[in-house]
Amino acid sequence: MRGLALQIVFAAGAFLTAGVTLTPRGAAPAPRVVANDNREAGGSLRQDTLHIDLVLQRAEWYPEAEDGPHATVEAFSEAGKAPRIPAPLIRVREGTVVRATVHNTLTDSTAHIIGLGRHPIAEADTLHLRPGDSATVTFVAGVPGTYLYRANIGMQGMKRGDQERTTTGGAFVVDPAGGSRPDRIFVLNIVNVDIDSTHYKEALAINGKSWPYTERISTTVGDSLRWRVINGTIRPHPMHLHGFYFRNTATGTGLAATPIPASKAMLAVTETYLPWSTRELTWSPDRPGNWLFHCHLTFHVIPDSRMDHDAADVHQTHSPDPAEHMAGLVMGLNVAPRRGAASTSPVPRRQLDLFMQQGPARGNMPATFSYIVQRGGVAPRPDSMQNPASTLFLTRGQPVDILVHNRTTQSGGIHWHGIELESWSDGVVGWSNRGTALAPPIEPGKTFVAHLLLPRAGTFMYHTHMNDIEQVTGGAAGAIVVTEPGHPFDPTTDHLYIALWNGVSATQDILVNGDSATSAPLTLSGGVTHRFRFINIGPANRVKFSIRADTTLVAWRPRAKDGADLQPSLRVPRPASELVDVGETWDFELPAPLRPGQYQLTAGFGQGPVLWRQTLIVK
Repeated sequence: MRGLALQIVFAAGAFLTAGVTLTPRGAAPAPRVVANDNREAGGSLRQDTLHIDLVLQRAEWYPEAEDGPHATVEAFSEAGKAPRIPAPLIRVREGTVVRATVHNTLTDSTAHIIGLGRHPIAEADTLHLRPGDSATVTFVAGVPGTYLYRANIGMQGMKRGDQERTTTGGAFVVDPAGGSRPDRIFVLNIVNVDIDSTHYKEALAINGKSWPYTERISTTVGDSLRWRVINGTIRPHPMHLHGFYFRNTATGTGLAATPIPASKAMLAVTETYLPWSTRELTWSPDRPGNWLFHCHLTFHVIPDSRMDHDAADVHQTHSPDPAEHMAGLVMGLNVAPRRGAASTSPVPRRQLDLFMQQGPARGNMPATFSYIVQRGGVAPRPDSMQNPASTLFLTRGQPVDILVHNRTTQSGGIHWHGIELESWSDGVVGWSNRGTALAPPIEPGKTFVAHLLLPRAGTFMYHTHMNDIEQVTGGAAGAIVVTEPGHPFDPTTDHLYIALWNGVSATQDILVNGDSATSAPLTLSGGVTHRFRFINIGPANRVKFSIRADTTLVAWRPRAKDGADLQPSLRVPRPASELVDVGETWDFELPAPLRPGQYQLTAGFGQGPVLWRQTLIVK
C-alpha cells in the first residue's frame, strides 16, 4: 500500500522528496522537540516591544508516541528552551514593536526566514542567514490577522519540486488593539523521512502530533468556538469537520490576511487550505458526542501515513481500533452534553435497507465495492454491483433509519458526510459514540442502524470510513440528495455528478458517475433553470468541472456549498468552472433561458487535461 501511495501522491504533484533522515545510529543526540499546542506565546513584552530570540537547529521530533519512531528535522526554539513544532507562537496586539533575533545554528545550510516583518509582508522581504549567522529585525506588528513565519532550508524559494522541509512553520497572530475573543490555533506540519533511495515514511502532524497522539479538543454543546488554522506545508489540505458546519471569518496567504464580511461568509464542512494559507473560522456544536476534524486526502489519514506502520500488517487497516485504522492529520473532538438539556421526543422515521456489496477485481481495483439500496420488498442480489453506489433521495425534516447489511468479506463503517446527525451514527468505527458505548464495525454478515436527522435540504455524500483506499476507490461511495417536502428530485432539471477514482495506479483514471471517459449525451430543455450538483470523493486531487459552449465558458450561478445554501450576495453569475476538492459538494444553476445548441461538461484533475466529458444538448 505504501508504494501505491507514493506513486499516487507523486502523480498528483504533491509528493516531494524530503531532505531529512532517521537519526543515524551512533550519532550525537540532537535536542528533543516539544509539541507546541500554541496556547502560550513566546518572547517577553517590555513596555511596547516584544523581544524574542529564535534559534534554528536540528532536533529529534517524535510526532507519535514519546518513545516511538522519530526523525532529525530542522526546528525553531527560543534561546535556552527546547525546540518546538510548530515553531514558537508569536502573538502581539497591533501597534506592538517586535524585535526578533534569529540564529542559524545549522552548519551546512543557509536559512531563508520568511514572515518576520510588518504585515502584510511580501515574500521578497526574506532574511537570509548563512550557516552560523545571526541577525536582528525590528518592526511594527502590522494589520490584525493570522499569519505564518517559517524557514526555507538551503533554498530561497519554496516552489513545486523543491525539497519538503516544513517543520519550521509557526503561527504569527496580530490581535486588534482591544484584544481577541478566546480562540485556539492549529498548525499543520508534514515531512517525508527517507529510509533509502526507494522507501520513505511520513510524519504528518497537527500542532506537532499525529493521530492518535493529537490533542483531544473538549467542549460543550452550545459553546462558541473560534479557531485559527494554518497550513504550514507545501501541500494543499481539504480539512473536514464531522457533524457540524463552520463559517470562515478570515482568509490569508500566511503573509497577508483578509477578513470575510458576514454577508459573504459561507457555511461549509470541508475547506481547502492551500500551501502556507490560513483561515479563521467559527462554529458551535449543538449535539454531544465524539467527532473528528481531519484532512480528507485519504493518503494523509490512513495507517500508511504512520511512521511505525508495517505495510505487511493488514490488521491496522481493518482494525476496529481508531488508533490503528486512522493516522496522520486527524484531531478528535469530545462534545459534552449541556447540563439540564431536555431530551427530544421521538419522531416518526422512514426506514431504508442498504446493502454493502463486494464484487471481483476490475482494472486497477483489487476488489469492487458498492452500496445498493433495496427497492420494494426484495433485497438486491448478492452479486449486483453499481458504481457509484445508490443515490439516496431523502426529504428534509423526515428522519430516516438506514439498516446497513454487510455482505462483503471486510468490516466497514459508513460516514454520512455533511449530514447533521447523532455521533453514534457518524460512522467512525471505535470513535463515534453513544454515552460510553463506541460504534462497532459492521462485521461481515452483520447489520448496523444509522439514524439520520436531515435538518436541511442539499447535496451530501456517504462513504466508507475503514480500509478507505481499497473500498472507496473500489466504489464504496455514493450521493445523498435531500429535497424540500413536496419537491421531489426531478432528473429532467436536476443533474447529479459524483467523481471517484478507478482504483489506484500511478496514472489515475477519473470516474464520473461510473464512466471513465465519456457519458451519454444529456438533453436539456432551454426554457427552465437547471441545477448541477457536483461531488468529489476520490482519495486525492481536486476535480475541475466546467461547462463550455465551443471553447468559451458559459455563466452559472452558485447555489450551495457542502449542502448549505449560499447567501444571496454569493449567488452571482460567474464563469462555469469550479475546482471541487475531496470531500466537497457544490451546486450551481444554469438559469433559463438557455441558448439552443451543444455544450460540453468536462472534468479533470486540477489544472490538468480533460479526462471525462458529456455533451449537453439544449433544445
